[in-house]
Amino acid sequence: MLDGGAYGVICPMVNTREEAKALVSYCRYPPKGQRSNGPIRAAMYGVAGDYQKTANDEILVIPMIETRQAVENIDDILDVPGIDAIYVGPADLAFSLGKTPKLDSEDSEQLSIYETVLAACLKRGIYPGIHCREPAYAARMIRMGFRLTTIANDSGLMAKAARAAVAGVWKEVGEFR
Repeated sequence: MLDGGAYGVICPMVNTREEAKALVSYCRYPPKGQRSNGPIRAAMYGVAGDYQKTANDEILVIPMIETRQAVENIDDILDVPGIDAIYVGPADLAFSLGKTPKLDSEDSEQLSIYETVLAACLKRGIYPGIHCREPAYAARMIRMGFRLTTIANDSGLMAKAARAAVAGVWKEVGEFR
């Protein structure tokens, strides 16, 4: 992904300090990491030949926090040099807590976990992010302290728009005869 030009990586299921260290290492060129050299497309986004000189400072490394284990290890994960932000995966987090996976949770245990994660991020100046389903919930999460929110996903948004378009047709047509 990085060689293809991405300026950041969100990596799922990072649960330990060791996994966070490996993630950072694979996203950074030596001497800060062990990323291989092959940024054919990525190098085209900047000045030719400068990409390797600036990539270590520009690429965002964002582990996903989506399990009870990751929350229990949040301090160790965030203390890994090179972690720029975290991204909470609420559905997988709920799943790991023995709950039904869903977005925009009102579950008190899950909301308490968000507070724990936010406090750990704030203490270190690391940006917290979370995946949301609805705009109102994303706004609530921003007010709670998250600095990055995503709303739904491309396929979900397209399906929602398609359903609305079809419903609009039937509303105009009325009962089919």
